[in-house]
This record gives sequence, C-alpha cells and structure tokens, in this order.
Amino acid sequence: MNVIRGATTITTDSSDHIIASVIELLNEILLKNNLNRDKVIAIFFSSTKDITAEYPAKAARIIGFNNIALMCFQEMDVKDSLKHCIRLSIFYDDVLLNKVNHIYLRDAVCLRPDLVVKEA
Repeated sequence: MNVIRGATTITTDSSDHIIASVIELLNEILLKNNLNRDKVIAIFFSSTKDITAEYPAKAARIIGFNNIALMCFQEMDVKDSLKHCIRLSIFYDDVLLNKVNHIYLRDAVCLRPDLVVKEA
C-alpha cells in the first residue's frame, strides 16, 4: 500500500464550492496516476479551520467512493499558514511510490513547490 497526496484551495466557503473543488482534485489524482477505483482503500481529508460549510468527503461519495473509509479532520491552525485549504491522502493498493503523481491545485501549489511542473 502507498499514499498519494494532494491539496487544493477554495475561494468561497460554500458547500457547492467545496464539493466542486474536491471532485476536481480527486479526478485529477485518478487521471494523473491512472488509478483503479477498486484499489482505493481509504481517503483521509483535512481542511483548515475556515472551511465549515461541508465535509470534503461528501465529494468522494458523490463520485462513487461509497464502500471505503472516508475521514475528515481539521488541520492544525498554524500562524500564517495557507487559508481555505483542503488536503487529502489516498491510501491505495498496488502503486509504486516512485510512480506516484501528487497533485496540488490552485494556491496549494505553494505547499510543494518541488512538485510543480515547469512549462518550457
């Protein structure tokens, strides 16, 4: 088992925006890693304290992750940290760690600048 990580940010703390942003992130991770949904074991979500309108895990249920463990946690409230941020860890069976594409969208790219693909 390995873990695939990702994060995104939202501009509005609304249920619709949270759901849309998390679905976008999940779809991007599934696509960029060529994942088989049946091999996803669990997905853990964290969000900053300024996200209160919806559980990010609801987005995973909407797109069909109905038979796996989904957990939501509040991120530590660290001074000057990135705001309106949702992070996730996908626990996946049968993926090589050196083949994983961790996905960071919107303002969350600042969390892992080493993973940002530079355009030529």
